[in-house]
Amino acid sequence: MNATSADTTSGTAPDPGRIVLLTTSHRVAPGLLSWPAWQSLRAADRVLCADGAHPQLPYLREAAIAVEEASPTAQELVDACAGGRTVVVVATGEGEPALTDGLARLAGSGRVRMPELELLPASYDLPGARFLDLVQVMDRIRLECPWSSRQTHLGLAKYGIEEAYELVEAIEAGDRDELREELGDVLLQVVFHSRIAEEDQDAPFSIDDVAGGIVAKLIHRHPHVFGDETAQTPEEVKEHWLRTKAEEKRRSSVTEGVPLGQPGLALAAKLASRARTAGLDVPLPQGEGIGYELLALAVRAEADGVDPEAALRVAARAYRDAVRAAEDAGARP
Repeated sequence: MNATSADTTSGTAPDPGRIVLLTTSHRVAPGLLSWPAWQSLRAADRVLCADGAHPQLPYLREAAIAVEEASPTAQELVDACAGGRTVVVVATGEGEPALTDGLARLAGSGRVRMPELELLPASYDLPGARFLDLVQVMDRIRLECPWSSRQTHLGLAKYGIEEAYELVEAIEAGDRDELREELGDVLLQVVFHSRIAEEDQDAPFSIDDVAGGIVAKLIHRHPHVFGDETAQTPEEVKEHWLRTKAEEKRRSSVTEGVPLGQPGLALAAKLASRARTAGLDVPLPQGEGIGYELLALAVRAEADGVDPEAALRVAARAYRDAVRAAEDAGARP
């Protein structure tokens, strides 16, 4: 009498076994699996994978784990586990929705004694992992899109300005959904320009070079975090930042690096900030006209810790609301 017959005769139902659905992230290098995943793979009676080109398979076979290329139905998988066997299914990129839906239907029918089902993530996305997806998508768009493939740094410049303004507007409006979207649009500009830069014949660079550069800069300008310096207040942090920045740039004037193409009020405030930080007492130039009056207002705002551009936008929105109120009043009979 075999074991299954003995179980039936004694009234004990056979062990339905165990299904392990093993998922992996394509954003993590193949073969870098968690220890529980390796344990499950080594202890399994069978290991199945529907995708013969799955990136994990060469590493599993190198580890002497036999993998069968198979795509069983839910019932076939349940049958394969009968008698207490463990079957590991290495999920494809889609996550095996047809199989899991089929298992759910079998379980819901109440007619089948189901194996134990475990979802085992074998590798996890690290913070920033979706950024890799963005880089891959941008690469394909650059190669295959008739519009994107023809863009240049100069042609995209206006979009960088527009997206930056839309981001500021979302911040000031306090709209969290809009903020998330606008941050994505700004990030797209960075990735797009970096992808274009890869094609430069004389001085190519990639998004990795861009990221590496800002990482190095942040570490150097935060000696109180990554070095031996100390900083207990925001003022001390700013002091570290300005000192290390001055060492990096070796500028002959505090006005170097101030973009003259920015909005006038912001430009005036930035120049005033540079002069004040350097300890320079510079009298405002005297002249006739609204420009000099606005310069004086911007300098005064900066000295008081007020962003003149932001302050003017607040006032402009109030003015817009007043215009709309006047329009509504005029429309009423």
